[in-house]
Amino acid sequence: MKTNNKLDNSFGPAGSFAGRIVFVAAIILSCFYYSGALLVLIGGFVGFTCSSAIIDYDKKCVKFSNNLFGIIQTGNWIQIEPGMTIGIKKLNQTFTAYSQGNRSLDVPESDFRIILFDGDGKEIMPLKKTNSLDTARAERDTIGNSLGLKII
Repeated sequence: MKTNNKLDNSFGPAGSFAGRIVFVAAIILSCFYYSGALLVLIGGFVGFTCSSAIIDYDKKCVKFSNNLFGIIQTGNWIQIEPGMTIGIKKLNQTFTAYSQGNRSLDVPESDFRIILFDGDGKEIMPLKKTNSLDTARAERDTIGNSLGLKII
């Protein structure tokens, strides 16, 4: 069984929103002009490109993937080895966008990530993103037990 956990938009919330607006406008524009096809590609790339983590419980492997246009997956599979551990890390991010009047709009984002660590305690990759600590603990225990990982 495989699960695909979306982590982040590659261009942040403002870039993703703007890309989706350009994508929709370009679809309407391409009905009248052929040059709208280029804007469809640009808007689709900026609006829908995201990162995700794929967990294959049957083969006991994980994959960090950048999804180009939201559908083309890139990345390599990592085999789960003895000694790997799983834990929780709090992540605080702030995305900044600037208007034409040079005013900044800060969008703070705080969440909890379930992280895969190697035998030395170094972070390998995030596996899942949750909003609360209780949900993160429950998901960590579920994923850790399913993959046979030590929980920290």
